Amino acid sequence: MGLLSRTVQSVARQREWSRRHFWGWLNAVFNKVDHERIKAVGPDRAAAEWLLRCGAKVRFEGFDRWHHDYNGLPTGPLGRYKIQAIDATESCIMHRGFDYLDGLKYVEEIKLNKCIYIEDICLERLSSVENLQASLYMMEVVSCGNVTDKGIIALHKLRNLEYLFLSDLPGIKDKEMTVDRLQRALPRLDISLDLD
Repeated sequence: MGLLSRTVQSVARQREWSRRHFWGWLNAVFNKVDHERIKAVGPDRAAAEWLLRCGAKVRFEGFDRWHHDYNGLPTGPLGRYKIQAIDATESCIMHRGFDYLDGLKYVEEIKLNKCIYIEDICLERLSSVENLQASLYMMEVVSCGNVTDKGIIALHKLRNLEYLFLSDLPGIKDKEMTVDRLQRALPRLDISLDLD
């Protein structure tokens, strides 16, 4: 009886691993950057398609509502719709898709809430995008378990960042030092913390 039980448990674990592996692979495919698509439809449309494909939402300049349906993206002339805000709550965006952010010039707000694939390299990449350094002024990083002090400190490159909300980030080990480094680099930055 013990052998049968162990065999069943082993098969269940393998099935769970296979399922996780499949979803990880599929999410990586969703995040693959299509440079030809960026050239064809422009950076904002291509980025919106990537974000929605991964389960995020976008808000375009001049709109109050969030777009979350890939098939409901507005159409029109190339370059007409500019992404103003990104809400990546519970999405599968990961660093390999962050090249889509390079051409975005009007993003003012980004919310990264409960994003299991967001890690330090993502925040470092996001912070290195020159257009975002100029346009982004509001950001949230909440319940992203792979983010550490290193990733948060990398946000110092976002020179126009005015508001940063950080919550439920177990990877942050020295919040006083992290906040101090950000405040010294960005004196206008208002940081709200809920890290206990």
